[in-house]
Amino acid sequence: MTPAARVQAAIEVLERIEGGMPAEKALLGWARSSRFAGSGDRAAVRDHVFDALRCWRSYAALGGAATGRGRMLGASRARGDAPEALFDGARHSPATITAQERAHLAAPVTMPQTVALDCPDWLAPELCRSLGADFVPVMEALRRRAPVHLRANLLKCDREAALAALQAEDIAARPSPIAGTAIEVAGNPRRLRRTRAFTEGLVELQDAASQAVVEALRLAPGQRVLDYCAGGGGKALAMAARIGGRVHAHDADAHRMADLPGRAARAGAQIERLDAAILERQPPFDLVLVDAPCSGSGSWRRTPEAKWRLSPERLGQLQQLQESILARASRLVAPGGWLAYATCSLLESENESAIARFRHAAPGWKCTAQRRWSPSAGADGFFLAILTPA
Repeated sequence: MTPAARVQAAIEVLERIEGGMPAEKALLGWARSSRFAGSGDRAAVRDHVFDALRCWRSYAALGGAATGRGRMLGASRARGDAPEALFDGARHSPATITAQERAHLAAPVTMPQTVALDCPDWLAPELCRSLGADFVPVMEALRRRAPVHLRANLLKCDREAALAALQAEDIAARPSPIAGTAIEVAGNPRRLRRTRAFTEGLVELQDAASQAVVEALRLAPGQRVLDYCAGGGGKALAMAARIGGRVHAHDADAHRMADLPGRAARAGAQIERLDAAILERQPPFDLVLVDAPCSGSGSWRRTPEAKWRLSPERLGQLQQLQESILARASRLVAPGGWLAYATCSLLESENESAIARFRHAAPGWKCTAQRRWSPSAGADGFFLAILTPA
């Protein structure tokens, strides 16, 4: 595919997303109907689409229309490219630029701050309250692609050995200051899954701030540890590497843990999945981690569609879910144990206020530590609170 044909494909996918189709479904549908597209073409179209999702409002303003075509014109303008090179009317390419489009592209564009920062209007006041002086740098950071981070698997090697293994396979990488196991990939990220370092379990894909959350937990060998909202199991694997022993994993949607046994086998980690019935019969745990369902606002670079799908009603539902999960998880903590609550949210209502609401309902708990990680520091946004029975 030519560069212009890739842009035209992205326009078509964006139109489907604008019509309400989930981004992944729209991309899959295009790929299935475009068997001629190679892996490089599919990756390029995906990059175009996700860049546009991150900059959904500003690209539309720059391009002059809230359409797939308008957003791809806006993307070209944002990069400082000459759009005529791609919008040339050739076969499989976008139609030639119209006189109206040309006039818009030549005129200066003044955008409200929320448009320029690609921030939902309804959420801007809460984001401003939650982030304070960091509002602008954080929202700017969320408009760019997320870095690729790896976790050095301490069950098999240290970070220096993992870096050496990656560099031996031409994967440019460097230590990240965000966590002691974190590695930032600087080149060839799409080759990672084919490297020996990955297939033999020396490294695992995991955001650096997610690693830092686990690094901040009060973990020690011999503890009974539960990852209560395990999902794919990234934090369970990281905790198993830290304690060198078994970690229990549970998720209300057991299908989300389907890949966890394979990942654990590759990592050499001991992970025991527990369904709800088995969990009820378990003795209490020394540490229970609740990585709660949330808005995901701290990881909008990775899942930019979620920024635009979130609604006030959905946010309220998530807050109620967080409260009920904390109440259930707290009953699984042994006397003198620890309850850790984490989200990848930037919102105070899902973080500090969630802990305040929990402690109001359960005054027998005290919070011993709270911490935030910011996307402007080079990783996802995360929040962590550590509680113990008073």
